[in-house]
Amino acid sequence: MKSFFTYLFIFFSFTSFSQKNFHGKATYQSKTTFDMSQWNNREMSEQRKKRIMERMKNMLEKTYFLHFNKTASIYKEEEKLDAPGGRGGFRFGGFTGGTKYKNTSTKTFLEESEFFGKKFLIKEESIMPEWEMSSETKKIGNYVCYKATMIKKTNAFDWRSMRRRRRSKNEEKIDSTKVKNGAKEIEMPKEVLVTAWYTPQIPVSNGPGEYWGLPGLILEVNSDRTTILCTEVVLNPKEKTTIKELSKGESVTRTEYNTIVKKKMEEMREMWRGRRGRGTRRR
Repeated sequence: MKSFFTYLFIFFSFTSFSQKNFHGKATYQSKTTFDMSQWNNREMSEQRKKRIMERMKNMLEKTYFLHFNKTASIYKEEEKLDAPGGRGGFRFGGFTGGTKYKNTSTKTFLEESEFFGKKFLIKEESIMPEWEMSSETKKIGNYVCYKATMIKKTNAFDWRSMRRRRRSKNEEKIDSTKVKNGAKEIEMPKEVLVTAWYTPQIPVSNGPGEYWGLPGLILEVNSDRTTILCTEVVLNPKEKTTIKELSKGESVTRTEYNTIVKKKMEEMREMWRGRRGRGTRRR
């Protein structure tokens, strides 16, 4: 249940932000924790683990910018130049970071994504998030934020929630050579708890990534092992970014895109298994 003070914040904030050309820019830091000890790496040296984690840093820690007005936004990953002689860090499964467009008024949600060199324009379903409101508050920077939670269904290809499957004590260890790339060793929770902190002092129903639907800008999100935290908000910056619908790439629904990714990943697994088989016979 939202408190009376929440409504007061919303009323006065909307009055302050009623100007026609209102726009803003928010910077977010995203960090995902990864526990290497849960995987088959007992024989791996600490030095090698450290090198792998350094390579994965570009994937686990990212910076994003949210350009927004009263009803629409563009969410984009910060562009970084690869270090001289480097390989651009670790990428997962041929994915590259995509740009997201949201319009909460027309319920239009688009994402430009690239998968193995091919560009796609993904159209999302416009379903209102089922947030559970709370009167609990905390300050993020100079903003008073309110807590909201929801249970979110996971995306089958969201590596951030993947984990090693837990086996019972009486269950025999799975022989990874008898399954496709040890796939049975990996599990994905069907749902995760999402906690968001939003501020009615910035009265836009928007936030980082796919998160929206609260009476104020979302400044922090905690979802499974990932935390997204706003580090800076600039209202009405001098350099205004044009916010318009995305248009590049083959137009597909999220379901169609997931099917394409699944098929490609299966092809890659079969190709990898074939190479391993040939290598074994040569010995």
